[in-house]
Amino acid sequence: MSSAGPESEPVSRGAARFATTSWTVVAAAQDPDSPLARDALAALCDSYWYPLYAYIRRQGHAPDEAEDLTQEFFARLLEKDFLAAVDRGRGKFRSFLLAACSHFLANERDRARTWKRGGRCHTVSLDFRSAEARYSQEPSHQLTPDKLFARRWGLTLLDQVVTRLREDWAAKGKGAMFDRLRVCLLGEKEVIAHARLADQLGMTEGAVRVAVHRLRQQFRDLLREEIARTVDDPAHIDDEIRDLFAALRG
Repeated sequence: MSSAGPESEPVSRGAARFATTSWTVVAAAQDPDSPLARDALAALCDSYWYPLYAYIRRQGHAPDEAEDLTQEFFARLLEKDFLAAVDRGRGKFRSFLLAACSHFLANERDRARTWKRGGRCHTVSLDFRSAEARYSQEPSHQLTPDKLFARRWGLTLLDQVVTRLREDWAAKGKGAMFDRLRVCLLGEKEVIAHARLADQLGMTEGAVRVAVHRLRQQFRDLLREEIARTVDDPAHIDDEIRDLFAALRG
């Protein structure tokens, strides 16, 4: 990643958690003998379980059933037969994941009469304690299951980028500064004037403007880097960024 200014450095802390592409994660999970397989699947689950949970809930499944289905879907990702048809050439990773989940749900409907809650052996542990509270905050009328998934996918990806940013700033002893300046990202509701931020941080207003510029540039660089991991062709990055923000606008 390019530096965002003379005192910026390439992101190092936390980068290891995001070092593999989404397609590399799937490839690792395809091989049950790979020492990376379990960690790869855990990374997938940690990042993308809630967008899929929201998608499944919006399909009309009750909370307890949606939990089981989400957990089972990720467990299936470990199965050789399930992943055998995965083709990186399909393009966007989020499109693959949604299509795979949709196919999974169709198959589960066919098995519904023979399935009983708790009767499966789950190999993936997900923390659903906050899932329904989060889902209760979702727009309730205007978003289809697909659009809700796209929105949640985008928010999850942005959360990853912001997490990387804060880790980098904290590693440089600037975590408190980041916490003040982050309101300048993404059009957050509370927009604080540079003069007020300068007063809070004990900096000049000009220094705050420079810091905000560098923060936004680093954010853009990391966003492109994160999205590049989810497409099969760098030429698609700009399209994916536009789709992401379109989904966030709803």
